[in-house]
Amino acid sequence: MSWKNTRIMKRTIMINFKEEIMKKIILLAFLLGSVVGLAQNNVQATEQARENAKAKLDAARIALITERLNLTPEEAQAFWPLYNEYSEQRRQIQMQFRNQRQGMNLDNLSEEQQKQFLQQQMERKQKQLNLENSYSEKMLRVINVKQMMALKKAEDDFRTMILRRIEQRQRQQLQQQMMLQQRERKLRQGNN
Repeated sequence: MSWKNTRIMKRTIMINFKEEIMKKIILLAFLLGSVVGLAQNNVQATEQARENAKAKLDAARIALITERLNLTPEEAQAFWPLYNEYSEQRRQIQMQFRNQRQGMNLDNLSEEQQKQFLQQQMERKQKQLNLENSYSEKMLRVINVKQMMALKKAEDDFRTMILRRIEQRQRQQLQQQMMLQQRERKLRQGNN
């Protein structure tokens, strides 16, 4: 096989790979909207449903990051274990803070308790910053600076997309509730 044919074949494979990723992103975004809606409609969702929703969110995040970073197979093989480790440690820091805050009524804290709470917030932020610095250094051994910037943007875009979906779903639910209330009023007025 000639050098040109090999190059053309690699390009074709890459184009097909990118097209498949985009199809998966679109499918996952659709599924994500459905999952977010279902999770909001059923507050007492089972643990299995929550795990499935989390898995779908993670899959959508992975698809978006993969597409945005344009990782080679070699880069992906080295990048994803690092990124997953980083994500898990970041989640643990957030959960630790959430657990400390759980059941705490911020309005009823004494001044000393408020100071302790603020100190805990600062410590959490510092832990997050230290973690990000540490993993940024590790990831820059695997991906280039441009890809690192694309990673930060992809994470921000994903977070924004999720928040918009949640807000959209909440607006839809509010509109449905208002329509139901209007129907009930009309029915009551018709019966009187």
